[in-house]
Amino acid sequence: MDTILFEIKDSVAILTLNRPEKFNAFNREMALLLQKRLDNCANDKNIRSVYITATGKAFSSGQDITELVGGDISTIEKAVSECYNPIISKIRNIEKPVVCAVNGVAAGAGANIALCADVVVAAESALFTQAFSKIGLIPDCGGTFILPRLIGLQKASALMMLGDKISAVDAEKLGMIYKVFPDEIFVEESMKVAITLSKLPTKALAYTKQALNLSLHHSLEQQLHVEDQLQYAAANTGDFKEGIKAFLEKRLPVFKGE
Repeated sequence: MDTILFEIKDSVAILTLNRPEKFNAFNREMALLLQKRLDNCANDKNIRSVYITATGKAFSSGQDITELVGGDISTIEKAVSECYNPIISKIRNIEKPVVCAVNGVAAGAGANIALCADVVVAAESALFTQAFSKIGLIPDCGGTFILPRLIGLQKASALMMLGDKISAVDAEKLGMIYKVFPDEIFVEESMKVAITLSKLPTKALAYTKQALNLSLHHSLEQQLHVEDQLQYAAANTGDFKEGIKAFLEKRLPVFKGE
């Protein structure tokens, strides 16, 4: 059985972590397959948004510790450089919005993979934890870059060092995630987010994502220049023309991501 399930629905690519018996812990096979599926999504013009979720009770418990038995440094280094770093880069650089729907516990690498998505939603029963300190490691998967920017240095530092469990409700209050849905409607409501994004002008969304990525290390003047360039590019899309036409005709626009 594939460790990453893949289907397309309403122009949304649904990627489902699928090792429920291991709480969707990442082994090398699963990490490399997720990379492959993200590449599939990037290259398929029929896919306009990506929705990542998981089977079973957990979203992901992080790295499958059984692959690290013995503490082999080369194994850990390969896990970070060959498995996890490429996943984070692909999610942040794919020119399509990525929704992460956290259905249960998201721990360690599982938490940070979720948090790097463009929009993160969670079931009310979900939990987040930076579990790395419990086994003598540091947060990876971009966690030390992303989490402080979401919730501030002090909160991020404490959560990473103490390894506290944070409820989905508290994660939303902290600004760590976008929204929480009751468990009984979580799947339906979280999919609505991805479907809504797929019907928007996805070329403009890609430019927005690019601008946000660049803003993380730009000065204001540099960012104003980026906005100038990307706004010009957005104004030359068919979706912009459709948006203006629909506004003047007092109807809903039909965007094509072009």
